[in-house]
Amino acid sequence: METVEPRLVDSVTDGVATLVISNPAKRNAMTSGMWRALPDVLGRLAADPAVRVLVLTGAGDTFCAGADISTLSEPGDEQQALAVRAEEALAAFPKPTLASVRGYCVGGGSQLAGACDLRFAEEGSRFGITPAKLGIVYPSSSTRRLTALVGPATAKYLLFSGELIDTERALRTGFVDEVHPAGALAKRVEEFCRILASRSLLTQAAAKEFADGHLDRDAHWTAQARGSGDTAEGVAAFLERRAPRFTYGL
Repeated sequence: METVEPRLVDSVTDGVATLVISNPAKRNAMTSGMWRALPDVLGRLAADPAVRVLVLTGAGDTFCAGADISTLSEPGDEQQALAVRAEEALAAFPKPTLASVRGYCVGGGSQLAGACDLRFAEEGSRFGITPAKLGIVYPSSSTRRLTALVGPATAKYLLFSGELIDTERALRTGFVDEVHPAGALAKRVEEFCRILASRSLLTQAAAKEFADGHLDRDAHWTAQARGSGDTAEGVAAFLERRAPRFTYGL
């Protein structure tokens, strides 16, 4: 059987960058090398004007089973630092990000999915954050992000117990935004990303900063709006009953 090296695989089609976590022998667990590489990959995609949306997913039928513990060269401090840097780079990606989740989304997988703007999942997927099973202190920044997403009670349930939850509970608590039947997820992600790629990146980038708590950026985004032409194009397209051709970020 051919050995497939753990890696991150990216491609860009019609404005949508797809980043695939690929470590099939370990249910797409993230190795130290993959954590280390992720910020650079994200930086390159963020700088590409052809990219309007980023989809993060896993190879095959699993999103990501967490960190590959077998790659730890010493107790988890170094790997945790790498994971936090990767998570923060994903959260700071300046364009809309969407995690497309099938199968297990556990530990570092949930850390990465939680750093995306949106999460769509296939029915039957399982979610969990498991440091309590290993005696690991979950990072404060990751804990704050999880708490903002699902609320303190659910965050404590996940972190205290390390138990996995199903898609119904993940949807109810706000960890995922949409759940779709087996076989329907990819089509829904594709059509939704097509919608996102057609919208104003100016609006999206400003909304992302404001929603993430950067509330002192009104002047910056007002200036960006004045110079972009997106507002004039949006109004003209509406009046002319045509699809807008937004150019901010191109």
